[in-house]
Amino acid sequence: MGRVLLLATGDTIAYSTHPRSPGVASGARLLETLPPGTLTAEVVAEDVQAEPSWDTSPSTMLLLARKAREAILDRGFDGVVITHGFDTVEETAFLTDLLAGRAAHHGGIVLTGATRPFDALSPDGPRNLASSLAAAADPALCGAGAVVCANDELHAARWVTMTDATGVCALSSAPEPVLGHVHEGRVVLSTVPPHRPPTVAGDPETDVALIKTYPGMDTAAITALVDAGVRGVVIEGTGAGNVPVSLLTVIDELTGWGIPVVVASRARTRRAPLDELGLGASLAAKTGAIGAYGLSPAKARVALMVALGTGGVDAVRDWFARL
Repeated sequence: MGRVLLLATGDTIAYSTHPRSPGVASGARLLETLPPGTLTAEVVAEDVQAEPSWDTSPSTMLLLARKAREAILDRGFDGVVITHGFDTVEETAFLTDLLAGRAAHHGGIVLTGATRPFDALSPDGPRNLASSLAAAADPALCGAGAVVCANDELHAARWVTMTDATGVCALSSAPEPVLGHVHEGRVVLSTVPPHRPPTVAGDPETDVALIKTYPGMDTAAITALVDAGVRGVVIEGTGAGNVPVSLLTVIDELTGWGIPVVVASRARTRRAPLDELGLGASLAAKTGAIGAYGLSPAKARVALMVALGTGGVDAVRDWFARL
């Protein structure tokens, strides 16, 4: 029987909305709701104070990522499950994956949550938690990195996104495949996990901005953030990574000042350098922008936070090329 650490952060999976007993269930209380016979691992529950997931701070994301890594490498757990709201679970999962290091090869790291409250008529939390605990204890996840589990599906942290805020099928890996499923308490992988990210040299930088572009955009939105002291900027472009021409001079200036600028796209793009994605993206590359290599804007921001721990603009550019 494997040993699994449950890091419970509250949120929807633990929320009670009943007027007679409102509040948040503890990790130990969540374990009591599991369907009979589904708990096949020795589980230790620890409660972690956290903001609601729509307002999760980078410091909380870092805390959870480090706790997961330490649980496997330093505390001897065979796996870790983190309960988390689905609003930003893809960011926390990806940060956890980037920081996992050797822990990813020695145990399963699973994030899960729910779209229905703890005391709903038909809550999805107990099933999601039971499947996640079984997955975290299964050696099949060793080497897969952090995953998100919901509706018995396992989504790789690099691919997962929330696509539906109303139903139990809230998550998707599209256009990539679902990594696998939990079937009768066992992990069944259906595709090869994403390649492991490059190692991390230093502590992540949390002061990174994400800016969405639009036609006719003024540069003031970026310069104001730089004046406020941001360490890096992710620009959400269109198409293959196109940004308004008005921003090209600003990108060039920021790069010269040692502030990395990463260009991601609101659309799917190939995992390729920015200058290979088309005319508009090539113009941004010529001014010093770094491509997101197919990452969504939200995940590009997480990646830039981590990359900034490796050094300046050149180090960030090299790290993204190996991501």
